[in-house]
Formats: sequence, C-alpha cells, structure tokens
Amino acid sequence: MSDQSRRAARRAAASSASAAPSRAATAGGGRRAASSAPRRTPAARRAGWPLAIDCAAMVTLLAVAAIGFGPAFGGTGWMLAAGGGILLGLGIALLSLAFRWNVFFVVLATIVTYFVFGSALAVPSRALLGVIPTGESLRDLVLGIVFAWKDVLTLQAPVGGFPSTLIVPFLSSLLASVMAITFAVRFRRAAAWALLPATALLVTAIVFGTKETAAPLVQGLVFAGVALGWWAWRRFENRAAAAAGTAVTDSTRDASRLRSVRLATGAGLLVAAMGIGLTAAAVTPMSTRDVLRDQIVPPLDLHDYASPLVGFRKYVRDDKDVTLFTVKGLPDGARVRLATLDQYDGIVYNVAGDGSSGSGTFSRISDTIPTSGVQGESASIDVTVGDYSGVWIPDTGYLDSFQFDGPRAQDLSESLHYNSATGVALTTLGLQQGDSYSFDTVIPAKPNDEQLESKGIDPLSLPRSNGVPDEVTALAIQFAGEAQSPIAEVRNIESSLSQGGFFSHGLEGEATSRAGHNAERIASLVGADQMIGDDEQYAVTMALMVRSLGMPARVVMGFYPKQYSGGDSEQAITGDDVHAWVEVPFQGVGWVAFDPTPPEDQVPLEEAPKPKSDPKAQVLQPPPPPQEPAELPPDIRTDDTDQDPITTVDWTWVLFLGIGGGILVLALLLLAPVVLIGMLKARRRKQRRFAPGAADRVSGGWDEIVDRAGDFGTRSPRGVTRRENATVLAAAYPTVGIDSAARSADSAVFGPGDPTPEQVDAFWAEVDSIVASMAGSKSAWQRLRARLSLRSFQERAAERRAQRAAQRSAARAAGRGRASEGGSS
Repeated sequence: MSDQSRRAARRAAASSASAAPSRAATAGGGRRAASSAPRRTPAARRAGWPLAIDCAAMVTLLAVAAIGFGPAFGGTGWMLAAGGGILLGLGIALLSLAFRWNVFFVVLATIVTYFVFGSALAVPSRALLGVIPTGESLRDLVLGIVFAWKDVLTLQAPVGGFPSTLIVPFLSSLLASVMAITFAVRFRRAAAWALLPATALLVTAIVFGTKETAAPLVQGLVFAGVALGWWAWRRFENRAAAAAGTAVTDSTRDASRLRSVRLATGAGLLVAAMGIGLTAAAVTPMSTRDVLRDQIVPPLDLHDYASPLVGFRKYVRDDKDVTLFTVKGLPDGARVRLATLDQYDGIVYNVAGDGSSGSGTFSRISDTIPTSGVQGESASIDVTVGDYSGVWIPDTGYLDSFQFDGPRAQDLSESLHYNSATGVALTTLGLQQGDSYSFDTVIPAKPNDEQLESKGIDPLSLPRSNGVPDEVTALAIQFAGEAQSPIAEVRNIESSLSQGGFFSHGLEGEATSRAGHNAERIASLVGADQMIGDDEQYAVTMALMVRSLGMPARVVMGFYPKQYSGGDSEQAITGDDVHAWVEVPFQGVGWVAFDPTPPEDQVPLEEAPKPKSDPKAQVLQPPPPPQEPAELPPDIRTDDTDQDPITTVDWTWVLFLGIGGGILVLALLLLAPVVLIGMLKARRRKQRRFAPGAADRVSGGWDEIVDRAGDFGTRSPRGVTRRENATVLAAAYPTVGIDSAARSADSAVFGPGDPTPEQVDAFWAEVDSIVASMAGSKSAWQRLRARLSLRSFQERAAERRAQRAAQRSAARAAGRGRASEGGSS
C-alpha cells in the first residue's frame, strides 16, 4: 500500500472516530450514551442474586474440600479452623469488592486476619482464654507457616490435639477462600480461575490426610457437581450480559424459555452423572490411596536411648522395695509393658526394628490414638509416677487414648511418641516423680493351647539377629523335640528352660548369677552344668532359640505384681515386680506371651562342682573380634573421659531462625504481588514502546498516559477522541501538558506519512515527562496504590469485551439483513 493510501485510510478512521460520538448520541445506545450514564461500581454490577450464587457456590466447594482434613485431624477443632478460614476469606473478598481494593490491600487484609483470628481458631491452647492473642500464640502462628506442615505429616494421626497443627486447615482454607471468592465476584470471566483455589484446597486435604477417607465418593461427586453447575451458570450469565443492550436480542419470553431449558438440561446431566458415579462406585472395589505422610520417616532416633533391659538388675538390686509407680484400674492378669525388643546384636537386645511389625517405628501422637483393631478387654487406667524415671512409659495393652496430667502435662504431651504395632509409648523428656497420666486401652484376650494348636506362626519380618552362640541353636533343636505344631515347639522350649533351670538374681545370699545378656553370658548359661539366671537371661535365650527355628519372637520388659489388688484399687509397683518375657505371633491371634524363667523358689541347692583341672597344651588363640560396649542407662554409665562430648542444640538460635524464616515468608508473600504487577506493567510498556509500526508506538504512548492516569484514580471515557479524552485528563492534571501530547499523537497517527523514529522518541520522552509529573503531584501512599493497581488492565479488558460484543452484534445484524433481502427477493 502506498503512503497516499495509508493517509486516506487514517483520515477515514479519524472521521469515523470523531463521528462516533454523534452517532451514539443520535442512536441512543452507543458508547457516548453509555459513558454519559452514571457509572456503576463493581459491587453494584455484581449485587443481588448473581453475587449470592457466586458466594454460595464457592463456600460450598471450599467446605466440601475441607472435609478431607477430618480423618487426619480428628475431633472438631479442624472444623472450627477450616470453617473460620472460609468465612473470614468470604468477608475479605466482599470487602475488597465493596471498597475496590487492589492486590496489595487484599494481601494485607489476609495477613492481618491470619494473625488476629489465628490464635482463637488455630492455636487456642496458646491464646488467653482461648481467644485473645498472646506472644506465645503469635510465635506459633509465625513458626507454623513453615513447620506446621511438617508436624502434620510426622505426627501420629489424628493430629488435631497437637499445638499448631490446626494452622494447616486454617491457613489453607483462608488463602483458598480469599482467592476463590475474589476471582468469582470481581472477575466476570474468571470462572475457571475461581475453581483453581478450591481444587487446590481439595488436593491439600488429600495430600496431608490419611489412607482413611471421609466419604470420598460423596465428596468427589458433590464437588464436581457444584463446580460444573456453577461454571455452566456463569458461562450462560456472561453470554447473556454480553448480548444485553445490543440491537439483536431475543425477546424476554424467548430468553426466559432458553434459560429454563439450559438450566433443566444442566441439572439433568448432573443428576445422570452422579447416578452413574454412584452405580460405578457400588460395583467397583475401593482401593487404598497413597498419601504424603506414608513417605515421611518419623524423626525419632532410638539410638539415643539405651535398651531398658540393660538396667534390669538395677531394679531388683536398688529398687526392690521402692514404689516406682502406682496404677489404678489394672485388670487381673494384665501386664504393664515398658519396652518391646526385637533386635539382638550379640551384645544387647534392643528396640531397633522397622516396618509394620518392628519395635522402632514410633510416631508422635496426641490424646486420641487410631483404633488398633485388637479384640479384647477394654480398660481405663490411671498411673502416678513415683521413683521411676526414664523415657519408656509404663502402659498395658494397645492404647486408644492417652492424657498426661500435672504441671508438666503440656510439655510431656508434645514429646509423646507411640508404636501402634507393639503398644509401647515413649516421651523424649523422660518421666519423673510427680508425673501422672491416664489412658484407655484394649488388653488382648489370652488364648489357650487348644485354640493355638491349629494356628500357624504369623510370618512377620523382624531384624536379623547377630552374634547368636552356636550352643543356643543346637539346644533349641533338642528342646523342641518331636513337636508336631508350632505351639508345641514353643511350649517345649519354654518348659525346658523353666523346668530345667534355676532362678537367681545373683544378689547377696543367692547363687552366683552374672547380669547381662550378651553372647558370652547366654553361652555360659546354656553350657553350664546348671542353668542359673533370672528373667533377663532366660527371656533372651528363649527368644533366640525360637528365632533359630525360623519363627519370629521378641522380648518384652515390664512389670506385673505377684498379687493383683483388683481393677478399681491402686496397685503399687516396685522394683521386685520387674519381669521379662517372650512373645511369639500366631496367625489370627496376634502376639502370645511365654514365660521361660524358672519360679523364684526354684533355686540350686548348692553350687555345681567345679571340674577338675585337666591342663592342655597351650595353643595361641586369635584375639576375639572387637565389640562395641553395650549402651548403658544414664545412671550406670562409665566415666570414660575419651568419649565424644555431647552435642547440645542452641534452641535460641533455632527459635530465632524459625521466627526469621516465618517473617521472611510473610515478606515474600507481601512483596510477590508488588513484583508481579510491576513486571506486568513493565512488559506492557515495552510492547507499546517497541510495537512493529511507528504509528502504533505513538498510539501506545498515549495509551500509557491514559492507563497511568487511571491507576492514579482519574478515569477516562472510553470510545472518544484523544482531544476529548485530553480535556478530561487536563482537568485533573492542568500543568503537565496533556493537551499538547494529544495533538502530537493525532498529528503523528493521522498526519501525512509514518512518524519518523525521531518523532517517536520525542513523543515517548514527552510521555515519560507527563507520567513523572502526574506521579509528582501525588503523595507517596497514592503512588504506591497506583503501582499496585490493576484498574488499567481491567478497563482494557472491558473495552476489548465491548468491542467483541459489538462486532458479534454487527455480524448477526448483517446476517439477518442478508437473510431478509434473500427472502424478499
């Protein structure tokens, strides 16, 4: 196209633009008429039933998504946290609509709401009267932004009883609610964007949940049905709004009929989809799902704690008549368990297993514990600690709930760990005199040998035993004899030890019996003319014998009295009540206890005669392999000075770094919108400044002035000439030379020939000067608001939608005109 043709086209465009206002005025429905009418605010445009439907749909979706938190958190605290977050997010979204807040104020309101209401909804145990924020509750809210997510994954479900864990449903629901409802009520064509935060909340509840689900089928169908129904309704409303006010519109009756048909069709499709889903779920077996907590290893290192079996003799030597603790509600025949041990390394029997049957898989728990599924007698037991001290918590059966009492209850609760496979509880702080606790438990029924005769051994996987003396394996085969069933083999080993051995703690006045249960001590026990020992040696020996025959076995250390005082009476447990026994798993029954220790009155009458000396030729023996010393309890450790110093953690620095990290995260959340909006505006300016055509660069410069003025709060009428637009802007900024810029833009765009690069550069220099002068007339706060404002983007998007609607209307009118001409011809 020649320069003359381009100039003609520009003049035609200019004349049509200048004539547009007059045509709009005469037609009574054009853009000039629209701009002269009172401008409705977004709140007014979205008021009424459409606003109520948007809010109701989003709240329903968020509530359905938050249901997934239930199995992981338990109780009702998560409902208050998640529900409060959803309602607070609804309030923030409606306020942002009413007052036309930009992103900065929405983010600021969300952060303030989190800290003001978080104490009551997420950490009520830290708040004053459960509502008023305190320094401790605010600290937990800051640290919880980073650490609460880890706690939810590493603690034993349900986690709702732990401090700070409710931050997860509260914070995630608050953020999802603010974003989803804001998108729904403020952006007419952002239906898909509004569904993303609700879907993200649903995924979060699943990822941080458990394998057990809360009505997953109903939850999924309701969520999908509401989301699809609302999305279809929004599309229909948007199309109706786009067609409203155009020359080609259906009659009111036709529009109403069309709406009814579409709504009925959509409802029918939803009902059919839900029916198909329910039918498919009824005939399809539900499969378990993988959740994130199953991939997390509990951060408890049991190597930090000595095996309690090492200190067995200390109880009978030093605490024989000392009340270690009192227990109330202990049923007759029930045993108090201290620790379950399943790994032998030739030196010590320890708690070091892993997997579902291992004794080393501990998780933090709250006062509510998942049901173990064990069948038996239920009991409620109260324990008061006397002279007992240690990390291992005396309990019995398999726990359903656990509650500490006393001044250290809060700290002990936060350090409580539990192994649901063995029923062992542990507190990393350690129990001390004056502590008390209560728990509900299920004590498994004790099957008899007739019931076990037809049962096989449950093939559970236990850690491999090392350093087992050869004498133990040979003697195990001899003791088992010709037994024809697993229970017979185990009973034969048990009776051979208990009936063929003698009892002695090795104390003053008793037969010689060394403490310990390393390989040398066990070999000397079974290789002596008379087996002499106590529970420590006999329990370890039997467990090793049973395992040498290919059957799993473990050692349990605990307490049980010689005489029970009755379930409702207090029972004093002393050091003389300490015992160790063996447990073997049977299919369909569980772990069954066996007692290989001889009765205490079964003592040797006299020491076995020492064999006569039979000197042999001296043979140089190789040195024994080096062995690591057994890890002793704190009260009997050696005083070696060459041990590595104990590394302590400076919790001050940990707290400082945690608070600093939380503040940094909040700062990033606050600054992220600022950076993103700045990048979007810089990108838009660059596209305008370096547009392909020179005239487009000049037009882009004028658009930059109009958009910056709009961000400062000066709205420009759309669909008018630059001169008319400049008149409005000049009234707000009389000294910046906007009239001159409008004339320069018209001359460059509609003048003869394309603007030269020098003219374009000069015009953009004028644009930058005008924008700087406009900013200089505003306060720092107004400049910050303008920098964060998205008003110019919204206005441009609205203008493009109006243009597309007008084009569609013109196209439909032209099509009808051609159809009428064809019919008349």
